[in-house]
Amino acid sequence: MNGAVDVAPVRVVLDTNIVLDLWLYQDPATPVLQEALDSKAVQWLATQVMRDELESVLAYPHIVQRLALSQRTAQDILLKFDAHAQLMPVAAKAQFVCKDKDDQKFIDLAAEHQAQLISKDKAVLTMRNRMARLGVAVGKIFPAALPT
Repeated sequence: MNGAVDVAPVRVVLDTNIVLDLWLYQDPATPVLQEALDSKAVQWLATQVMRDELESVLAYPHIVQRLALSQRTAQDILLKFDAHAQLMPVAAKAQFVCKDKDDQKFIDLAAEHQAQLISKDKAVLTMRNRMARLGVAVGKIFPAALPT
């Protein structure tokens, strides 16, 4: 035995804006997350509903324009989603409800799997303390437990 210890990947849930930050906007806050995804240090949990939302957002006129400027296509982003995300069944409703019903799916999935929830959405970030009671770190960057 070489003394190496296998470490389970950190489970994360990424909201749609974080996905766009990663692969469209190339936000300077995302390289650590990108490296963690590439190295499989994180296990990104998502649902088909989340993928469908991303596909819909990628068709927004201002996003289509940004894709063109970046010389990317919606299909490029969706292929990256498919390569990195592990699709899970839609989660049961979490104990805590988000003010923005569109964000609830991320809250539910993170709560069900005690995954870090990475989001810049104010409605999600205001749930940080409540989600911590469920063992879920919520933050703007990876790792979510870091101050943001």
